Amino acid sequence: MKDQEMLEAAFEQFNTVSSQLIDAYRQLEVQVNVLNAQLDEANNQLRKQRDENAELAERLGMLLEALPAGVVQLAADGVVVAENPAAQLLLQGKHGGLAWDAVMSGWTRSELDGTYTLPQQEAARRLALQYQDLPASGGRIVLLHDVSRLHHLTVELAHQQKLAAMGGMAASLAHQLRTPLATAMLYTANLKQEGLRPEDRAKFVDKSLARMKALEGLIQNMLGFVRGQTSALEWLDVAALVEDVAAVLIPQCHERGMIWDCNNLLPSAITVMGDRKALQGALVNLLENAMHFSPEGGRIGLMVCLQDEQVCFRVEDDGIGLQGADPARLFEPFFTTRPGGTGLGLSIVKKVAEELAGTVVGGDRAQGGAYFELTLPCRGMGAIDV
Repeated sequence: MKDQEMLEAAFEQFNTVSSQLIDAYRQLEVQVNVLNAQLDEANNQLRKQRDENAELAERLGMLLEALPAGVVQLAADGVVVAENPAAQLLLQGKHGGLAWDAVMSGWTRSELDGTYTLPQQEAARRLALQYQDLPASGGRIVLLHDVSRLHHLTVELAHQQKLAAMGGMAASLAHQLRTPLATAMLYTANLKQEGLRPEDRAKFVDKSLARMKALEGLIQNMLGFVRGQTSALEWLDVAALVEDVAAVLIPQCHERGMIWDCNNLLPSAITVMGDRKALQGALVNLLENAMHFSPEGGRIGLMVCLQDEQVCFRVEDDGIGLQGADPARLFEPFFTTRPGGTGLGLSIVKKVAEELAGTVVGGDRAQGGAYFELTLPCRGMGAIDV
């Protein structure tokens, strides 16, 4: 009896465990179905993404084939991995497996715009390069742009602009020459009059010579502007230079009843690098320009001082000032606010300043009149030794 009860208990326990296993199997079956559904969805997404990637790769391949710009793919070690037809056409051949540095050997780089010239080709081709890193592989993409036509057009445009500038300069010069030449011809023609008194003849000769000298001065200014460079550079003593300029200007100031005011605030032994004749001419140009705009009895000032370890020559006058003229335009060739002026004096001053690594600026003074400052590098006591 006892064995039968134990057997029944065992069967009952077996039935309970079996029931639990069946329930667990059913739950596992449900989970497997869910996972299978999720896996099918993931597979569908992967297939869709694969198809999209294949379509995108096809479009990119077609785009690279049709792209007019050259595209070269480089490996991390700089070796050419792939190139599109445009790149093969620009570089005249396939270069897969070659080092990019070797491909570029013989190219000439322009310091002006960073482009490269390929001289080995029949018609020299000019290329602009752009690099793009590929972080995933460590390589790079090189974009090649053919800028030969653009460069040719740029050169042609610069040539046309130069011709236009020369034409404008010639027209302006002809206009400047016409008036003194016509006046000189008129005075010279008067010399042919019969019964002309000696004093009248002398007067016409003087006036003709004065017009001829004006023409000569205009031509000299023009030549100085066209040359646009100084020569025979040397270290010049500023004090001696100022004395030379004063010797030229003091008689003119006395003749016109003007006050010459020169104040040299420099310590001794200050020198500037320059061509003596050109630099003296630039200062005289500034001072004579001030005299032309100043009234009789006015003050013509020249102050020389150190400014930020440079020598500053400041010219001042008591005239009418710039009268609203743009200070930047004052240094343009043939721009003038003075009747009868050539518009070359200040242009020559600017060229001299630029050749000597200096600057020149101008403007109106608060108390009336105008000022111009010519600043040049210097060396000596209290100044930088260049």
